[in-house]
Amino acid sequence: MDLKLEDKTALITGSTAGIGFAIALGLAREGARVMVNGRTQARVDAALARIRREVPQAKAEGVALDLGTGAGCEALVRQLPSVDILVNNLGIFEPKPFEQIPDADWQRLFEVNVMSGVRLSRAYLPGMKQRNWGRIVFISSESAVQIPAEMVHYGVTKTAQVAVARGIAETCAGTAVTVNSVLAGPTASPKAWLTSSLRWRKSRGPRRRNSRRSSSLASGPRRCSSALLSPRRSPRSLCLSVRRKRRPLTAPRCALTAEWSKPRSKANWTQAMGETAHDFLEKGLKDYAKAPP
Repeated sequence: MDLKLEDKTALITGSTAGIGFAIALGLAREGARVMVNGRTQARVDAALARIRREVPQAKAEGVALDLGTGAGCEALVRQLPSVDILVNNLGIFEPKPFEQIPDADWQRLFEVNVMSGVRLSRAYLPGMKQRNWGRIVFISSESAVQIPAEMVHYGVTKTAQVAVARGIAETCAGTAVTVNSVLAGPTASPKAWLTSSLRWRKSRGPRRRNSRRSSSLASGPRRCSSALLSPRRSPRSLCLSVRRKRRPLTAPRCALTAEWSKPRSKANWTQAMGETAHDFLEKGLKDYAKAPP
């Protein structure tokens, strides 16, 4: 696919891993000049090395700055005064009961998830309007419309992102500058995997011998991994079909905070979860197909 992004400059915040890295890699493949961002130079260098390994002709650079602060955003704008594509992907989350969320946590999530995008959009939008071309994308979440009970403060920041994007878009009427939000579902990023796995193990309590096991993919010898699927969560459809059985599979909301809405190929899984996680899942599906009904 040629998106005609040759020589366009793209800044993707929080792009050393997860969704941000996948976006940076995709834009590099399209010929854009990609600016990778992370908080540490080591992570930025590792992301750049991976991009250059997968896309040898990539025009990729990096900047190690904490964009969750006003000073970090100002420093970035000084280093990179103009961009054509701004992807506001930077974001953090933290599961915590609403009654235990102090003001400091609300302010911290708002600064990182919302104000980073506000500051950078405010800095780069005038140049886009002057050139009559630009793209601003806020990576929000489905949590913007379905606030998670365990992360109310996170959901509020994602709703705010949608509102900010909509408001900025209204100011771009009559130009070739577009501003949009992407409401992504739960994504199998390394941080989400680790966080959800630890939460699940903690909530699971001590293991009991001879306890009743779930018949889902996550149970017994057929389970992929306790870090992937949790039988203690209310099940949701996992739209993967096992040809030999034609039985519906179920998956929890998450131990990986991952939700699947369509069949996935090996390439899809590898890109989203990494080779190791995909192999885990593939082995679990094969074991499931061999099991008696």
